[in-house]
Amino acid sequence: MSKLHLTKVAFACRDLEMLQQRIAGRAVAGELRVVTRMRPKRAAELIGGSLYWIVKHRLIGAQEILRLEDREDGRIDIVCSADLVVVSPIPRRAHQGWRYLEEADAPAADRDGSGLGALPPQLYGRLAALALV
Repeated sequence: MSKLHLTKVAFACRDLEMLQQRIAGRAVAGELRVVTRMRPKRAAELIGGSLYWIVKHRLIGAQEILRLEDREDGRIDIVCSADLVVVSPIPRRAHQGWRYLEEADAPAADRDGSGLGALPPQLYGRLAALALV
């Protein structure tokens, strides 16, 4: 069975470094809680998948989804690992809330050390327009 993932916009983050700092500042005991209003209908399929972060219209990093927990205020916590895995960036339109991402559409980890995820968004956009990345 393939894993199911989520995408979410990292609001007001301008780059990978800022996202890493935000996660480090909010993580508690190796976990990060991301609050959402609605429980995903496919919640059981998400456990073990990843939450992919969109920064400047690119998927740039992912965190493993550990579990979903109900809150007293009626909202839901998406509990993720505090470890952010840098992925090869791919263009993605911004959206509100979260969206499902199938395994076949998920970007691979940036294991080749290319550093594409660290490129400034404007430079990456121009290189992508020229089909160089």
